[in-house]
Amino acid sequence: MDWERSRRAVPRFEWLDSTGSTNDVLREAVTGADAAGWPHGATVVTDDQTSGRGRLGRTWLAPTGKTLAISVLIRLSELGGAKLPPDALGWLPLLAGAAMTEAVRGALAAASVDRGGEEDGTGGVEAWLKWPNDVLVSGFKVCGILSELVAGDTVVIGAGLNLTLDEHDLPTLTSTSLQLATGVRPDADAVLADYLERLLASTAEFAAAGGDPIASGLADRVTTLCGTLGQDVRVELPGGGELVGVAERIDADGRLVVRDDENGEEQAVAAGDVTHLRY
Repeated sequence: MDWERSRRAVPRFEWLDSTGSTNDVLREAVTGADAAGWPHGATVVTDDQTSGRGRLGRTWLAPTGKTLAISVLIRLSELGGAKLPPDALGWLPLLAGAAMTEAVRGALAAASVDRGGEEDGTGGVEAWLKWPNDVLVSGFKVCGILSELVAGDTVVIGAGLNLTLDEHDLPTLTSTSLQLATGVRPDADAVLADYLERLLASTAEFAAAGGDPIASGLADRVTTLCGTLGQDVRVELPGGGELVGVAERIDADGRLVVRDDENGEEQAVAAGDVTHLRY
């Protein structure tokens, strides 16, 4: 595949036949001697990542040729405007999750058309953002996102998208792939390009609004896409312990606000493993 549309979407596109981690490749590139050659939006992609990782240091492995590992360089300083407040960076994972959710919805709708159905914007199955940055299809994980701060306001956003995994390939019982969800082999270039275009457009709008999630429309967009809201959830907190309650909203800092079942009080969660509970 020549990735024609995806190459047009970004200023630099590097396809790797195999690599340990696309995030590592991009991070090392932007801190090396050729850093100037990696502008905002530069992207590294492979379908054979051998040492990928997820949140909390977990490993992320997948069969060759059935997933995409995607890393995009975000250099907010190159977008002009005032310097963004440090707290604004916390919205970038949610921004990336929203962009991927919308790209996945597009792929699902396209698959519905391929099957002879009518395009209704859903493809017959639902895709939602799970706070903070997983994408679920009918409740099963199809994509995870890991954002890593390089320096200042330079961030590498990594995503792992399950394209054609079958039931024997799935890393967990709660995973799926675009092909499993639809019965149609996805157009990898189309879904990747859609994600990249949405990610960079959203980042530009966010920067133009001075990192304000409300003024940029990002807060409303994430709220609309987030399937975690209104759910009974269990949050495994980074320092140990857990919080069980109802996910009520996302606050101005991008934190998930959960009403504790034990005391009825709201608690804002900045990080943690969230499980949607089904009683």
